[in-house]
Amino acid sequence: MFDMKWIRENPTAFDAGLGKRGLAPQAAALIALDETRRQAQGRAQQIQTERNALSKQIGMAKAKGEDASAIIARVSQSKTAQAEAEAEQSEADGHLHKALSALPNLPFEDVPVGNDESDNVEVRTWGAIPHFDFAPKEHFDLGENLGLMDFETASKLAGARFVLLSGALARLERALGNFMLNVQTEEHGYTEVNPPALVNDTTMYGTGQLPKFGDDLFKTEDGYWLIPTAEVPLTNIVAGHILDDTYLPRRYTAMTWCFRSEAGAAGRDTRGMIRQHQFSKVEMVSVTKAEESSAELERMTGCAEEILKRLELPFRTVVLATGDMGFGARKTYDIEVWLPGQNAYREISSCSNCGDFQARRMKARYREKGETDLKFVHTLNGSGLAIGRTLIAVLENYQQADGSIHIPKALQPYMGGLDVIAAVEN
Repeated sequence: MFDMKWIRENPTAFDAGLGKRGLAPQAAALIALDETRRQAQGRAQQIQTERNALSKQIGMAKAKGEDASAIIARVSQSKTAQAEAEAEQSEADGHLHKALSALPNLPFEDVPVGNDESDNVEVRTWGAIPHFDFAPKEHFDLGENLGLMDFETASKLAGARFVLLSGALARLERALGNFMLNVQTEEHGYTEVNPPALVNDTTMYGTGQLPKFGDDLFKTEDGYWLIPTAEVPLTNIVAGHILDDTYLPRRYTAMTWCFRSEAGAAGRDTRGMIRQHQFSKVEMVSVTKAEESSAELERMTGCAEEILKRLELPFRTVVLATGDMGFGARKTYDIEVWLPGQNAYREISSCSNCGDFQARRMKARYREKGETDLKFVHTLNGSGLAIGRTLIAVLENYQQADGSIHIPKALQPYMGGLDVIAAVEN
């Protein structure tokens, strides 16, 4: 959501920002809608002021014993005119709100301009890509051969894009989540939260999922939405609040199920666990002062990268081009882990600075000590990490010639000392 005052004062800059997103100019149309709204509001207020004066004249006329019927008739007419002006204001408000709600955030100046992921810019790499003396398999072949990853049964239970993990793989997924939470809370200063997995329309709107992305979400019959990421409830913790500046920054983390319809992913990653309707993720959310959010994005990205370093999984970090960036973001780093089975880097975390875009939708503000003016907080979110995709990366990078999986040292304490996952015996 945007500040109309800023758009009125900076129409060229606003349109230039949208242009980097590949969108046509919008400022003139928005300003025209806003002008209609403001004029109607002004008329309604003027009519109210005039009616107040007329009401006083009625009282004065009656006190003098004079006929006040003409003035009373004018008051009645003014009520009709005010109602018409307020209706016009309300209609313009609705059109303006709808138009603003559909527009994505403006990118920061240092974000590369481009059409899609091919224009993303690599900023760093970490770790050596492993070399095998055998042909590395993809995670679904490894998991099925172990007898611990079952897509057929999951499909019978729920349909496509689900998986049933069992035995050591189920424990490995749980171990990964616990490991990630412990690092983020004990070492990186995030407060663990166990939030609702069902939220209402207002909460979804606050972080930008609604109204634009309703088709990508699951909705219950009684109007609740299944969260696509813990970003939604964690960020909305501060919705509607006026925070003291000493409260900031706030850092939250949660491990939750996430639910996505993958409406736009037909034909993509149909095999395996890369793109599923239900998956688990450890999410990080930061709420900061405006001037601190850029540094917080670097910090958050480092917190996500540290998980991969501890697991000794090679990765690269890229800054997303404007055409590949999410709806609410002003700048995003994607962390892509190396998958030997695919011979490619794949996204495992996305860390974004949303500026005050979400805060305006949520009405989340703060006050500096000694000041009366309120400022909108800045919000950030990032995966720390996607647990299913991390499981995939462990399977593929730690696979051995016989199909067994060596468990990274960092995870062995979470696995009861188990250091190798071997095929189950039938």
